[in-house]
Amino acid sequence: MHKTLWTKNFTLLTLATTFGCVGGIAGGFALSFLVYDETKSTLASAMILAIRFIPNFVIPILLAPWLDRLPRKPFLVAADATNGILYALGGLYLLYCPFNYITYCCFSLLIASLGSFDMLTYDSIYPNVIPEGMESKGYTISSMLYPVLSTIMMPLAAILMEKIGVAWILILQGFLSLLAALLEAQITLKEQNRMAGEPFSFRVWLHDLQDGISYLKKEPGLRGVFNYVAFTNGISTGCGPLLVAFFRVTPGFSSAMYALFSVAESIGRSIGGVLHYNITIPPKKKFGFAFFVYHVYEALDMCLLWIPYPFMLLNRAVAGFLGINSAIMRQSAVQTYIPDRLRARVSAYQNILFFATSSVLTLVVGFLGELFDYRVCVSICAASSLLVCWCTIGRNHKSIHQIYETAKQTDKAD
Repeated sequence: MHKTLWTKNFTLLTLATTFGCVGGIAGGFALSFLVYDETKSTLASAMILAIRFIPNFVIPILLAPWLDRLPRKPFLVAADATNGILYALGGLYLLYCPFNYITYCCFSLLIASLGSFDMLTYDSIYPNVIPEGMESKGYTISSMLYPVLSTIMMPLAAILMEKIGVAWILILQGFLSLLAALLEAQITLKEQNRMAGEPFSFRVWLHDLQDGISYLKKEPGLRGVFNYVAFTNGISTGCGPLLVAFFRVTPGFSSAMYALFSVAESIGRSIGGVLHYNITIPPKKKFGFAFFVYHVYEALDMCLLWIPYPFMLLNRAVAGFLGINSAIMRQSAVQTYIPDRLRARVSAYQNILFFATSSVLTLVVGFLGELFDYRVCVSICAASSLLVCWCTIGRNHKSIHQIYETAKQTDKAD
């Protein structure tokens, strides 16, 4: 029987995600300049970023039990529709009213809360629209969407901001979000209502939360994967400002040269994604390959700022190529392994861990940047990630190997 990834449900959700990403990238680019242009303050801009982190610690805990008990599609549609309305209203406000920082802070907090809920819902429902046995291909598509669209939309967003302004970009983003909601409404899924006739109460919420915690306590493999990825992502986020500073103050380097890093990495990710989509890695070999990639990735980071610039670009391209392959294998294996009834709660734990770790490590790495040479600091951070890799992935290799082996073999038919 011919089997395809591109079923009605998968195609609709991918199109909806594409529209959402296009609007989000353009809107995010425009909003990143809006606050500074209006306030001329980097602190004011930083405060907006800090505000947007807050919902990611609260929303997943509050709403994950609901998502594991009730059908998720209505939540996904409602979140994108509400998101579209809010952005359109935000654009209309900027057209007819003067910029107000306090109003914008409230708007950012509301949008970030909705975004956190939308991300949690999407992560919970996405595995259910991928045909059985096609998980690796499905996560290849989702992993490639954002980097490819970013490469296209970033320069286009800059042009749009100059031509039509921030307000109309937000209105356009609102339209695209509403279009995404309309597409998601056409998805047909058989989802269970696990309320069993009882009203949702604090007691039920607490029981479901404890159930999720109990599950994670019995899964050292999942905890090992989550802890390592959270740490290395946090280190990567923290090193971002150090790389910017290095290219700004080091003779012979420039911000334009730094900008090419993202291009080189996107090219590597795109090539890696296309390759992964068209080949099949046996489940028994996936853990070994991923563990190897983690070592190579950290080694690439350790030597990144010590090599000539052309090799830096090659370094980032290789990192992008290997990174997307390990990420796809990890996502498909983990999401296949987690029971559907617990998926939102486990995703909530993962999201909170990622944001908390990123917040702390960004400050730690920033402090190190005040003490050491930027090159030394980046190398120390990469070496720390390698050590954490051995303490989390290496230490729990048997359990994690089992997670990767449960990943269903991808059918080559498409």
